[in-house]
Amino acid sequence: MQAWIIVGIGGFVGAVLRYFTSGWLQGSVSTFPIGTLGVNVIGSFFIGLIMYLFEYGGLFDVETRIFLTLGVLGAFTTMSTFSYESFRLLEQQAFGIFALNALATFTLTLLAVWAGKVTAGCMEAAL
Repeated sequence: MQAWIIVGIGGFVGAVLRYFTSGWLQGSVSTFPIGTLGVNVIGSFFIGLIMYLFEYGGLFDVETRIFLTLGVLGAFTTMSTFSYESFRLLEQQAFGIFALNALATFTLTLLAVWAGKVTAGCMEAAL
C-alpha cells in the first residue's frame, strides 16, 4: 500500500481519537487547556514507545510505523492547537496559566517520550 494512503487512514483514526480524548479530558475545566495537554502527553508517550520498539526491537514494519507515528499520532497530537491556545492565553493576559501550560507541555511531553523509551526497553527485555 502506498505511504500516503497509510498516513491518511492513520490520520483519520488519530483525529477521531483526539476529538474524543481531548473532549473527555477537558470535561468541565474551562480555563486550563488540559485536553490539549493530555493528548500531547499521551501522544508523546506512544511515539517514544513505538519509535524505540521499531528502532531497537524491530517490532513494527515500516508501514506500521508510518501508520502509527505519521498517521495516527500525527493527527492525535496537537501542536497547532497548543500554540493557538497559548497565544489566546497571552492575549487574555493570563500569564500564569500561559506559563504553566507551556512548562507543563514541554516538560511532560519530553518525560512521556522518555517513558515510552523505557517501556520499550522493558518490553524488549521481557521478550
